[in-house]
Amino acid sequence: MPSAAPSRTAVLLEVACDESGSEGEKLVRGSTDTFAHASVDVTTGAALATIERVRVEARSPATEVKASVVLRPQNRRLLEWLLGEDGPLLGRAHVHLTDKALHLTGRLVALLGGGEGSDGAPSERDVARRVELLHRSASRRLGPAAWETVLADFNDVVRARSLQDAAASASALRRGLVGLADLPGLPADSGELVRSVVAAVPDDPEGLLALVARGRGALDPIVPALAEVLRHWGGAGRPLWVVHDVQATLTDAAIRTAVGSSADGWSDSLEGISFVDSQDDPRVQLADFLAGAARRVASHVLAGEADPVLVELISPYVSPRSTWVDVHEGRDGIRPRQTAGRRVIQ
Repeated sequence: MPSAAPSRTAVLLEVACDESGSEGEKLVRGSTDTFAHASVDVTTGAALATIERVRVEARSPATEVKASVVLRPQNRRLLEWLLGEDGPLLGRAHVHLTDKALHLTGRLVALLGGGEGSDGAPSERDVARRVELLHRSASRRLGPAAWETVLADFNDVVRARSLQDAAASASALRRGLVGLADLPGLPADSGELVRSVVAAVPDDPEGLLALVARGRGALDPIVPALAEVLRHWGGAGRPLWVVHDVQATLTDAAIRTAVGSSADGWSDSLEGISFVDSQDDPRVQLADFLAGAARRVASHVLAGEADPVLVELISPYVSPRSTWVDVHEGRDGIRPRQTAGRRVIQ
C-alpha cells in the first residue's frame, strides 16, 4: 500500500470523515439510537483556524477539542456559528443519518427475504417504502419499546455466538412477529410483509447457521454511510481520496461492500482511503464536530424533544438518502436537503 496519494494531473478531492454513535452491529438497546457520519471538504488551514476559535471561545484546554465541547449548553452560540451561514462548513460538508431501529428493520426485511412480492424482486425504492411503513406501523401499534424488543431479538439472532443462542432468539423473534401480524389496524401491506418474514425465520440448525453467516458484517450502518460519501463526493468528477478517523469496522471487506453497492459509477473516482488519528488531522476533528452535532439533534428529534433552531441548522447538511423517517406525527423533524495508513481500493 502506498504511503501517499498517487500524483495525477486532475486536482485531487480529499474529504475528511468521522462518525458519532457507532456501536458496530449492536443497533438497539445500546448507548445511542442514532448514527451520524459526516464528511467535510475543507483545507487544513481553515480547519486549524476553526478549531482555534472553538478552543478560545469555549475556553477548552484540551489538546484535541471534541464534539462534546461545542455541544455544551454554554457553547450554544458557538455551535450555531459552526453550523450557520457564517461558519466554515455550510456548502462544504455532508451528513448521512441513520435511525438505527429503522436500519435494523431494513436488514430484517432484506435478510429474511420479506421484500419480494408475486411479481419478483421489487425496486429499491419500493423496498424502502415497505420498510418505512412497517417501521412506522409497528412502532405505533406495538409501541416503540415493544417493537424494539422484536428488533433486538433479530439483532441477537444475527449476532449469536452459538447455535443454542441463535435458536432461542429466533423463537422469540417469531413470537414477536406473529403477535404484530395479529394486531388489528396494521396496514395490509405491513401485515403481508410481516407474515412473509415470519415464514422465513429458520427453525432448523442449517437455516439458522446460514442466517448468521449472511448477517455477519451486514448490519453495521457505517457501510451504507461510506457508500453515501462516495456517491455524494464522487459526483464532483474528480479523483477522490477519503481521510477517515481510525475505525476498526471499516475492514477491506466492508470497504469493498460500500464501493460495490451501486453500479452507476459514482464510486469510480475513489483512489483510496487514509485512516488517521483524529488528533493528527484537524479536518477530521471538524467532521467529528458535525457528526456529533447531527447525532445529538437527530436523537432529540426521535425522542420528541426537537430543538427547532438546531433542526433548521443541521437540515442543509443531511443527505436525502439517509436512513431516516419520522415515526411520530405532529413534531418538528429533520428535512434532508434536496439539492493510520493508506489503503488502496482494489
